[in-house]
Amino acid sequence: MSFTHLDAAGHARMVDVTEKQPTVRAATARGFVRCAAPVVAALRDGSVPKGDVLAVARIAGIQAAKRTPELLPLAHVIGVHGAVVDAIVTDEGVEVTATVRTADRTGVEMEALTAVAVAALAIVDMVKGMDKATAIENVRLIAKTGGKSGDWTREA
Repeated sequence: MSFTHLDAAGHARMVDVTEKQPTVRAATARGFVRCAAPVVAALRDGSVPKGDVLAVARIAGIQAAKRTPELLPLAHVIGVHGAVVDAIVTDEGVEVTATVRTADRTGVEMEALTAVAVAALAIVDMVKGMDKATAIENVRLIAKTGGKSGDWTREA
């Protein structure tokens, strides 16, 4: 099996997508921030001392999606034409989901994953004073559409 991110000598390289035609693509990722019961209660009643945790997480995730190539050395600079980050409080913590869309030459899977990871980090940052054991879990790609490889959805 050959990988397009390696040259003939096995060195990492950025894939040249110059000749590819832009197409509509989307990717959705999900992760979870496990929190103690008092943190969940504070998230639900809006009493976290640092402020509106979910709003900050959503904005952090959107910003992260747009800055992915600055963080991942082989990621292409692409137009992030749409980014939605949702953070939903559950009995065990916060479920974070991000969907990123583009009309470009390469996919947005890494942008969606980065959005979830950074949104989760923002949540941890805002509640760590309440519970140092807060943990990020199970950041993963859920689905992608478009591009040469077509559509893909994670099985349950």
